[in-house]
Amino acid sequence: MHKFVMTFSLSRWLWPALPLHQRIRRMRLGYAGLALALIAVALWAGGEIGRRRAEALLETQARIDASLNAALLRTVLEKYRALPFVLSKDSGLATALAVNNPGALDPLNRKLELLATGTKAAVIYVIGIDGIATAASNWREPTSFVGNDYRFREYFQGAMAKGQAEHFALGSVSKKPGLYISQRIDGSTGPLGVVVVKVEFDEVEADWSTSGKPSYVVDDRGIVLITSIPSWRFMTIGEIAPDRLAAIRESLQFGDAPLRPLPFDSVGTLGEGLDLVRAVMPGNAGKSAFLDVRTAVPTTGWQLQHLVPLKPAVDAGVREARLVALLILLPLLAGAAFLLRRRQVIALRMLEEQQARQELERRVTERTLDLSQARDRLQAEITGHRNTEQKLQSVQQDLVQANRLAILGQVAAGVAHEINQPVATIRAYADNARVFLDRGQTAPASGNLESIAALTERIGSITEELKTFSRKGRAAAEPTGVKDVIEGAVMLLRSRFAGRMDTLDIALPPAGLEVLGNRIRLEQVLINLFQNALEAVAPKGEEGRVEVRVASDAGAVTVTVSDNGPGILPEIREGLFTPFNTSKEGGLGLGLVISKDIVADYGGRMEVASDSHGTRFTVYLKKA
Repeated sequence: MHKFVMTFSLSRWLWPALPLHQRIRRMRLGYAGLALALIAVALWAGGEIGRRRAEALLETQARIDASLNAALLRTVLEKYRALPFVLSKDSGLATALAVNNPGALDPLNRKLELLATGTKAAVIYVIGIDGIATAASNWREPTSFVGNDYRFREYFQGAMAKGQAEHFALGSVSKKPGLYISQRIDGSTGPLGVVVVKVEFDEVEADWSTSGKPSYVVDDRGIVLITSIPSWRFMTIGEIAPDRLAAIRESLQFGDAPLRPLPFDSVGTLGEGLDLVRAVMPGNAGKSAFLDVRTAVPTTGWQLQHLVPLKPAVDAGVREARLVALLILLPLLAGAAFLLRRRQVIALRMLEEQQARQELERRVTERTLDLSQARDRLQAEITGHRNTEQKLQSVQQDLVQANRLAILGQVAAGVAHEINQPVATIRAYADNARVFLDRGQTAPASGNLESIAALTERIGSITEELKTFSRKGRAAAEPTGVKDVIEGAVMLLRSRFAGRMDTLDIALPPAGLEVLGNRIRLEQVLINLFQNALEAVAPKGEEGRVEVRVASDAGAVTVTVSDNGPGILPEIREGLFTPFNTSKEGGLGLGLVISKDIVADYGGRMEVASDSHGTRFTVYLKKA
């Protein structure tokens, strides 16, 4: 607080209200003028430095490019120079020239054709001692050299005189320029002829063209021989004396080429092998500045000249240098401006802080009131949510209790339904046992009592299974014999349907056929199906039939129960597997629902088909 008061008082003493604004305005104008002057000087100095650096880098790169182009040209030349020498030592070629038999020239033509294709030479041909071409790689073409007279060519005359020669000229037949490399062929009696390889530089010129920087080769007379700009070919880098020019035209070395000077203006020499020129490029109207780098082509009398555009590189260097100068100067100017601005900000900050404190106090008061009101609303909402939660818990408990009572009702109805058959059977066995005891027949009575004991155990198993069902549990699946399940179900129904069991037509499966399930639960399924089928055919008397068939394949066992009863009504069939849906008087409608659930527990399924001729239930179970 003391620091704030002291700073505020000092700023008021140093900067009175009116002079302060005038001083700030004058200071800003003066600083802006100084900054502009510094920027102008930095741009000029950066441009000069950038230009010099760009020229130096451009010169270095131009010399490297020129050396690479010269090396490429030398590589091409050396590749073809060995070929005439090797051919001159070929005994077959010498023999063909010595014999001068047309039959011996055909193999030579083919050989030269193959060599020209493999080496990519423009043409290879052999000239006899009389100057007439006797064999050539292009002997098949309309422009074949065979039979042409080349005595006037310097490469023929030079090879005959010195043993070898090189001569750049325009082809008299193909009208394509190239270098003719010749080698004399000597025999035992003297010279036999000359072998010539013509090298064209189309690929070299194409490689130079891709760089976008003109390159060309001139001979010792200053005539352009090889160039990346086709329109410059056979032009000159200076004026040629009239007498020498007439001799060149008379030799037909360059055909009828005008031999005009290149469109260059020399500006000055920058160093050894380096000139500054202005040239007109094809497609451009005005002249542009170029660095002209000269370098000798080794093993030849030629000189390679490489032109590099000066303006793009220099402009880029100047821009880069000026950008660097600005990147250095602008942060300094910005820092100075920041320091100047800070003096003004310090004076204003105290007032802003005071206003900010007042505004903050006002907002805190308003926010405190809002928070108090929000707290009261939140407390009321919390109370309402608690009341709602209590009501929701009460409703949930009622729903759980209602659901539990419904499940218990279904289980109780199911127990009563499922043990009805065993109880009826026990009653029948008990009545028979009493009759046997009255007659003194203890053995049959004992058998009936044993059956009653087994049935009571069976009832206990059924009730245990139903209790397990009520706990959402299931008996584990195990291999169960299908024959045992069918026989158990028939035994439970025998007493209830005494006298009508002949209606059942059962084809028992073999004893080894087993499915995955539980015997007691599968018996419940078949009891329901057998009972429904027997009740359906009861009105037909002796004509009623219930067929039970078992079939199996690689992974499943199918049990089919068919009857010839009246069928199931459509409205009943739609909800056949819905609880409490039944067409029987006094029926609960749970038998088929429980049966379908039992089959599904063991990975199977149950299907039904019914019409006016009867009903067929099909049970699919997994084979053990």
